[in-house]
Amino acid sequence: MTARSFLNGHPIEHNGTGWVYSDTKESTVVSKEQGCKEYVKRKCGHCGQKETAEGHDGCLGTLIGVMNACCGHGKEKGAYVQFWNRESVRGRKAIEIMKILKKHS
Repeated sequence: MTARSFLNGHPIEHNGTGWVYSDTKESTVVSKEQGCKEYVKRKCGHCGQKETAEGHDGCLGTLIGVMNACCGHGKEKGAYVQFWNRESVRGRKAIEIMKILKKHS
């Protein structure tokens, strides 16, 4: 059985050696320098936007008061907002907070 998951809204699978995109069978990893992985940059598999120059999800941009966030790329459970005080919110509540913050950012 092939292990399957998602990366930025794109279906991926493990081919026995590493993770690849299910549609192209290309590796999800560009390089592994000093133990750090750099992933292939693709537009979001859900909204179709590419990440910002700062590396934020294209649909979110920079949110005021937020350390980091992820829209979930079509998976509500994957959405989160982490604030500078290290508290975080996940799932539906995170999506609601993102909508509010986008109006004010």
